[in-house]
Amino acid sequence: MDYEESIYNLIPKEYVPPPKDKRYKSKYNPDIPPTYSTFGLGTTSKPGVSNVSGNFLEEHKPAHTHKGMGNTFGKPKGTVKPKTNDFKKKGTGTIKLPPPQKFAYRDEKRKDPIPKKEDKPIMGLVSDKNYLVANAVENILAAPKVTDNGPKTYAKKKDYGKVPKYLENTKKEIDEEYEMVRQYQIQEEERRDKEKFLLPEEERQELMKALKKKWEVVHEEYQSITHITKVDTIGLKHKKEKCEKELHQLEKDIERLSKPYIFVDTNSYYQFISQHQDLLLF
Repeated sequence: MDYEESIYNLIPKEYVPPPKDKRYKSKYNPDIPPTYSTFGLGTTSKPGVSNVSGNFLEEHKPAHTHKGMGNTFGKPKGTVKPKTNDFKKKGTGTIKLPPPQKFAYRDEKRKDPIPKKEDKPIMGLVSDKNYLVANAVENILAAPKVTDNGPKTYAKKKDYGKVPKYLENTKKEIDEEYEMVRQYQIQEEERRDKEKFLLPEEERQELMKALKKKWEVVHEEYQSITHITKVDTIGLKHKKEKCEKELHQLEKDIERLSKPYIFVDTNSYYQFISQHQDLLLF
């Protein structure tokens, strides 16, 4: 029968999400402006109003688009929020200008002024130099250029066999970074050493007694479950597993505290106390 009890009914069934409906999409063109719309006409050639006929099927594209750059309904959110520490104070509204002075150029090197209309150019200057002959004489007397077409010998360079300067700078930067990291590691180790302290004997004995007392309580609860031959409910099963886990952790903590000298890290110490807050009740 379908209504009989079965252990398989305790197994949680896998959740199957229902299928999503298809996203709604209007059949009308969203780019068509509303009837008698006045929005976004600053960059168009329309006379202040668009879509006068109420057309909603086909968009009439003019020469200029109605979508301007940065056209929004006001400023972005958060930009018009007033500043409580920046307000207009007394005497800050009027700007005091310096007294007027005669204009003067900063640099003294200026071009020659434009000649006036009364100035007459110097005329009649004639040079006796024969540029053809002078050019020929200069080329004849000029020394030939020395060209070295042989193979280049890099071994004769001044910096041959030396470490480039940029490599020395890079090596220096790397050494400085290593030194900085080493100093940071030393400081971190010193800080960690300061956080560690030796657990007092009285506190250790007190923690041992509290852990043993808690172990007895958990063990008594665990013994009340072990006599049950058949653990057939989920609650008993979880309770048994929880007791076994707590007993194992308590035995581990007691073994740690049984040592004569115990150095405690402050971070792990406060974490241990937060995990065993119920020890304060014993």
